[in-house]
Amino acid sequence: MITEFFILGFQNIHSLKIPLFILLLAIYIITISGNVIIVLLVSITGLKNSPMYFFLCHLSICDILFTTDIVPNMLRVILEDGCKISHFGCLTQLQIFECCGAAECYILTVMSYDRYLAICNPLFYSSIMVNKLCFCLVICSWMLAFLLTLLARILIEGLQFCNYSMVDHFFCDFLPVLELSCSDTSVVEMEAFMVIPLIVVCPFVFVIVTYVYIFFAILGISSTNGRQKTFSTCSSHLIVVCLFFGTLITVYLSPSRGYALNINKITSLFYTVVTPLLNPIIYSLRNQEIRKYITIVLRKTKPWEMRRQL
Repeated sequence: MITEFFILGFQNIHSLKIPLFILLLAIYIITISGNVIIVLLVSITGLKNSPMYFFLCHLSICDILFTTDIVPNMLRVILEDGCKISHFGCLTQLQIFECCGAAECYILTVMSYDRYLAICNPLFYSSIMVNKLCFCLVICSWMLAFLLTLLARILIEGLQFCNYSMVDHFFCDFLPVLELSCSDTSVVEMEAFMVIPLIVVCPFVFVIVTYVYIFFAILGISSTNGRQKTFSTCSSHLIVVCLFFGTLITVYLSPSRGYALNINKITSLFYTVVTPLLNPIIYSLRNQEIRKYITIVLRKTKPWEMRRQL
C-alpha cells in the first residue's frame, strides 16, 4: 500500500527552474502582503463597519490560506524537480485547497448579493444587511465549504492506493490523486458530480442573475455621472468573479480528463497563484475607500508625524 506520493510538478523546465522559482516566490510575497494589508486595514479602520469590506476581509483571509496551502510546497517541487509528500499531507493539502476554493466561491456570491441590495434596494439595504446577517452569511460560507470538502476527504480516505504513486501535477489536486487509486472510485466521483455544481455552478449562476438586475438598475439611473459612480462600486467585484469562476469552470467543468497535460497545469497555476495576487491589487487600485484609508494609515506612520504626536 502506498503511504506517500511523489509530486512531479513541471517537467523539462531545467533552464527555467530558477527564474520560475524567483517569479513565483515574488508573487507569493506580494500576494500575502497585499491581502494582509487589506485584512489589517479593514480591521483597524472604520471600514469594518461596512458589510462590503467585512466580506472583502474574509475574501482576503481565504486567499491567504488558499495560496499558502499550494505555493510553498510548489516552490520546493520546482527546486527539487519533484518532491515526496505523505498520504496524510497530500489529502490535507487537497482538503484545504477545496475548502478555501469553495469558501471563496460562496463569499464572492455573498458579495454579489450585498451589491444587489445596495444598488437595487438602497432604501432597505441598511435594515437588511445588518451585522448579524453579515456574520451569519460568512459563517455559513465557511461551514458549508468545510462540510462539503470534509465529505470528499472521508470518501478519499477510504480508497486504496497501490503500485503507482506519482501525482502529475504541482499539488495534490482532486483528479490527479483519484487516478492513482487502485480501488473503485465511483462513489467519490458521484459525490464530486453532485457537489461541484453546488460549489461552482449554482453560485456562479446566482452571481450572473444578480448582476443582470444590477445592470438594469444602473441603466435606470438618469445621470451619466450617477451610472458611472454606481457601476464603479461593483466593477472590482465583477472582475474578480470573472477571473476566479472563469478559470474554475475551465478546469473542473471541462469535458477533457487530461489533467496531466501542461495546459491544465498552467490553468491551475492561474487560479492558485495569479488570482489571489490580482484580488488585492484590483480592490486597492479601483476602490477609492481602500486608497483613502491606505493614505491615512501611511500618513499616520510617518516618523515626523509620530514625533509631533508624541
